[in-house]
Amino acid sequence: MLYPVYIHKDPESAYGVTFPDFPGCFTAADEIADLPRMAQEAVEVYFEGEDTMIPPPSSFETWLTDERFQDGCWMLVNIDLSKISTRSVRLNISLPQELVYRIDERAKARHMSRSAYLAAAAEKELATH
Repeated sequence: MLYPVYIHKDPESAYGVTFPDFPGCFTAADEIADLPRMAQEAVEVYFEGEDTMIPPPSSFETWLTDERFQDGCWMLVNIDLSKISTRSVRLNISLPQELVYRIDERAKARHMSRSAYLAAAAEKELATH
């Protein structure tokens, strides 16, 4: 998902990145090209182990008049929410037995649990639509 980030730079310093949607989450990078990677890492660490919903992205226009975000610029950063570790939810689903066998075989071949395999398959399907 595309989240707005505020970028600021003082002379002789790295580029600082602030996430208005995630209070207290920030990162920095010496090169602008490194900002998306550093932003992803910062958000992963910010939510690590938290039992909370990740808020949807706001529009950077929401923050344009906020005095905390002046004298810098805005960037939209694609944050891969599937890489963010939040609390797992237990599900009870029914599948055809033969499908479960095939899932288990494929998961075993990839050294994954059934749950991890199904989650990865769902993420892949959701990303294509």
